[in-house]
Amino acid sequence: MAGDTGMAGKVALLLWAQTLGLTGAQTTQLLVEPPWRPAVLWDRVILTCQGLGTAGATTWYKDGQRWWQKGPDHFLVTGSGIYKCERPSSGLSPPVSVLNDQLVLQVPTWALLEGDTVTLRCRVMWDMSVAGVRFYHKEKDLGQPVSGTELSLSPLQLHHSGCYLCGALVGSGMSQWHNSAPVTVTVHELFTVPVLEGPSEAIEGSPLNLSCLSAPSPLRPPAPLLHLFYWDGQLVEGPQESSQLLVPSVGVSHSGNYSCQVLSKGENVQKSSARLRVTGSRSQGYPCQHSPPGGQVALGEHLVLSCAVAMGTGPLYFTWHRKGSEAPLGTGPHLELHHTGDNDSGHYHCRVSNGDSVAESVPLNVTVLVPVANATSTPSPLSHQVHTGDPVTLHCSVQVGSAPVTFIWLHDGQEVAWGPVLELGDVDVRHSGTYQCVATNQLGQDGHRVFRALSPELALEVTPGSPWVTALRRQQERAPPDPPTLPEEGEVLYTHVVSTEQAGGPPQATSPQVTYVELPGPHRRQRDPSDIYRNVL
Repeated sequence: MAGDTGMAGKVALLLWAQTLGLTGAQTTQLLVEPPWRPAVLWDRVILTCQGLGTAGATTWYKDGQRWWQKGPDHFLVTGSGIYKCERPSSGLSPPVSVLNDQLVLQVPTWALLEGDTVTLRCRVMWDMSVAGVRFYHKEKDLGQPVSGTELSLSPLQLHHSGCYLCGALVGSGMSQWHNSAPVTVTVHELFTVPVLEGPSEAIEGSPLNLSCLSAPSPLRPPAPLLHLFYWDGQLVEGPQESSQLLVPSVGVSHSGNYSCQVLSKGENVQKSSARLRVTGSRSQGYPCQHSPPGGQVALGEHLVLSCAVAMGTGPLYFTWHRKGSEAPLGTGPHLELHHTGDNDSGHYHCRVSNGDSVAESVPLNVTVLVPVANATSTPSPLSHQVHTGDPVTLHCSVQVGSAPVTFIWLHDGQEVAWGPVLELGDVDVRHSGTYQCVATNQLGQDGHRVFRALSPELALEVTPGSPWVTALRRQQERAPPDPPTLPEEGEVLYTHVVSTEQAGGPPQATSPQVTYVELPGPHRRQRDPSDIYRNVL
């Protein structure tokens, strides 16, 4: 920059990233063919177990009981039930239901996103004829479908999520009305609502760079999105694949309200950002400047700050400073931060001198963003045991991770809700299964890097027909079927809840008894027997 005279300098904040990754633990998956859920016995249903471990070491479960040990990776189903499989290195799969009901409503097994077309099928055993088929969504009658026994939803929107079932006249003379079991349909966002980022004030003659940021769904490979930019309600650029709007040299006339819109390629999904007010101002005196007024960088990325002069004469000398630090961080028009860490966050400014006068830039706030990690799900109440009909709430949190963090809840591997809190309400048999939450944040200059953290599983077991017993526990607290390894001191190795009937009493006169066993840790310190076995009535 030395020797520049009266020149409007280019101002830029450059961000680029090294490759970082966050991989969750691989889990066992149970695939069903044909790809419909629930599967029906009168189809030729093949279940395939995919996971880590030696081939031929698959363990199969049916209706909660070990059914086939050291079985094949796939087989043809011959009986109805709820199936799971287990691989040695990746654990237990989510369940797959195979029904033999008179009437069944089926939905595809793949993830459903905004803009998709999905067909719901109302089927009768052995595909016999039916009459008067009707579909229901959240207990609202949708009427008779156009195509007989199928309901098409297109294009899918978020409000299509919810519980569906179908009803029809079945049997001889079509005289008997049957309803199917309910099926949950979940529609995921194709991309998030865009956020328009950029400076609220731009100096005349400097460039203006606005970014329209929207994160694609992690459930599907990102599809190209189109971006449109508006100034005071008028389209100024787009549609274009680039998420950037660049004004090379700002004038006072560029002041106004900016917004952006993001479209899917088919334009059946579109979302708009909030407005961003940008004010253009004339340069006064001899300023040094850098922009934008805030920079975000993911942990470990390489950050370059650039400082330029809007006007001035003579040789220029640059120094870089950070608030709270006495010594200069560097000299020259650029400052490079290699492998940024938590301690690199702060307010930076550059100072320029031509020997006669000194000018200082407006501080630039640099924020080092941290990927999400160590997701945990916590039940409320904290008790391991709750009664049937009690309300249960699950809370998801992460130990580290920069906002915004999104949370997705999985029930037996299927997405059921978004947000950090999952309200189960009054628990019953249908709430049984495993629960996990997936925490996600998007980092980097354009939010293009997606990080995820998967919480350990929580298992909720509800015994059918029992007025007493439900058990809520973490999966890792279950005693393994093989001889267990020694637990740490004070670790709960096994918990069991039983309901015992009082001798001679009526069926309703039952007394719930909780047996709690705590084994000593590997140091084998002898405990008082009253500390090791406790009965709570």
